Amino acid sequence: MTQCFDAALRAFQPALPLAVGLSGGADSTALLLACAERWPGQVQAIHVHHGLQAAADGFEQHCRALCARLQVPLTVQRVDARAAPGQSPEDAARQARYKAFEVAALASQAQAAIQSIALAQHADDQVETLLLALSRGAGVAGLAAMPMHWRRAGLDWHRPLLRVPGPDVRAWLQARGETWVEDPSNRDERYTRNRIRSRLLPALQAALPQFRATFARSAAHAAQASALLQELAAEDLVRVGTPPRVAALQALSPARQANVLRHWLRTQHATTPSTAQLQALQRQIAACRTRGHQIHLRVGRGFVQCRQGELHWYNSAVLTPTST
Repeated sequence: MTQCFDAALRAFQPALPLAVGLSGGADSTALLLACAERWPGQVQAIHVHHGLQAAADGFEQHCRALCARLQVPLTVQRVDARAAPGQSPEDAARQARYKAFEVAALASQAQAAIQSIALAQHADDQVETLLLALSRGAGVAGLAAMPMHWRRAGLDWHRPLLRVPGPDVRAWLQARGETWVEDPSNRDERYTRNRIRSRLLPALQAALPQFRATFARSAAHAAQASALLQELAAEDLVRVGTPPRVAALQALSPARQANVLRHWLRTQHATTPSTAQLQALQRQIAACRTRGHQIHLRVGRGFVQCRQGELHWYNSAVLTPTST
């Protein structure tokens, strides 16, 4: 069962030095062990202490002991991962982790010049992410799930285990006699991801033994479609302008209009409309045939308003109009 894990690590060719996100769980423990053995002296670890549960101190102690044994430098970042109103606890923790990884990597530049960060999500995590997206009615961007490689904050980010089944990761550790810590929250079925893990994955394994590979192909197809839609949206945004002109938007098909509006709101204003909000905005755009027609709708975290034939978005918290 460990051949898949070994093959994934052989194929992993990051720019060095490398930092590994280390939670103390089985997946990140295995990834750090494998990377430290392959690139001695070129690997560091970053542990994010969320402070959300009593077990968090135990996670940190495990990470410190492991890194001391491996002679791997460890950075511990303590964060406030409490969810904001309307934000899921999982999303809040994820955003806090990424920010902490960036801060730790940039802080080390003067000493070790970290070039890459490796995260330990595996094939089961990818399936869970895809099923979560389906449960929320996500579009192709959501169904693309998690990429294996991307650029962020001047760093290369990798998920080298994304095609490795979760059981294979644990089998690799067990074969070496290694230990890890178990996060008690992973058994809490109040969280949808945990219900998917405990109930759906075993059923999929019984009914569709190749589900990890086939779901990964579907996610890859969705990622390709999402990239094409982003290219089209960028071209259409040049055509309609920033701020978008209502008349130019009306010349587009409904699908292209929705695509470019999402792109405008996400790239220019870092906000995402709900399906209902976007549909309401499109209805107003279609009805906007006179100079006196008013548009004033809540969209994402703020409002869209029509002024002089152009759409403007402003943040409802500060009521500051923004036109780019």
